[in-house]
Amino acid sequence: MNETSDIEDIRAHVRQVVEASGTSFYWGMRILPADRREAMYAIYAFCREVDDIADDDMPQQERISRLAEWRTEIDRLFAGNPQMPTAKALLEPTRKFDLQRQDFLAVIDGMEMDAKEAMRAPSLAEFELYCARVAGAVGLLSTRAFGDASPRAHDHALALGHALQITNILRDIAEDAERGRLYLPKEILEAHGITDTDPQKVLKNPALPKVCADLAAMARQRFDEALKALADCNRRALRPASIMRAIYRGVLDRLQKRGWERLDLPVKVPKWEKLWIALRYGIF
Repeated sequence: MNETSDIEDIRAHVRQVVEASGTSFYWGMRILPADRREAMYAIYAFCREVDDIADDDMPQQERISRLAEWRTEIDRLFAGNPQMPTAKALLEPTRKFDLQRQDFLAVIDGMEMDAKEAMRAPSLAEFELYCARVAGAVGLLSTRAFGDASPRAHDHALALGHALQITNILRDIAEDAERGRLYLPKEILEAHGITDTDPQKVLKNPALPKVCADLAAMARQRFDEALKALADCNRRALRPASIMRAIYRGVLDRLQKRGWERLDLPVKVPKWEKLWIALRYGIF
C-alpha cells in the first residue's frame, strides 16, 4: 500500500466513525475547510473510541488496561510514530494545529473516572473535574482545530464544554441509571433532601425535578459564559462551536419544556432545525 492510499484509508476510518455515530457534532464539522474538517473527524473518532471503552461491559481491569494503551498511543503520537488508525489520523492535525498532549490525556482521565467504577452522586468538585475532562478538554482540542487558540477561545471552550456535558447528563439521566450511574452532584441532591445514591431510587424521588432544574440553570449559566467569551474570539473560526451551542441549547429548552417527571421520554432537535442552524452559522 502506498502512502497516499494509506492516508485515504485512515481518513475514511475516522469519517466512518463520525458518520456511524449520528452525532450532532457532524453538523458543525461540515462547514469547516477540508483540513480542519479532517482534524475534527480524527478528534471525534478518538473521543468516541475511548468513550466506547469506558462504557463497554468488559471487566473493569480490561477497560482500564485498554485506556492505558491509549495513553501509550498518545505518547507514540507525539513521538511521531502512532500505530492505531485513529492516532495516525491525528498525526497531521496535531502538528498542523498544535493540538496539546495534556488535552488528549485529560479526555482519557475522564473516561477512567467512568471505567473504574459507576459514578454515583459525585461531589460538586468531582462533577466539575469530570466535565472539564470529558468535555472541556475536547473543546480545547476542537477550538485549535477550528482556528482560534487565544486565551478567550480557551475560556469559551471550557464553558461551552461544561454546558454541553451538563445538557447530556440531563438528557441521559434514565439511560445512565440503567448502567448504575448517577452524575447529579451530591450537594445539589442533598440541598433538596435526597441523600440516597441509588440511581433508580433517586429517579423515583419526588424532589428530583428540583435537582434537574438547578442543574439546567447551571447549564444555562455556562452557555451564557461561552457566549460572553465568544465576543472576544474569532467568531468566524468558531462557527462550528456556535452551531453546537445552538443545537444543545435547543435540547436543553426541549428538556425543560418536557419537564423532569417523564425522564424516559426522548428529546431531540429535529433534523430540519439542525440543518437550519448549520446554514445560519455556515453562511454568516
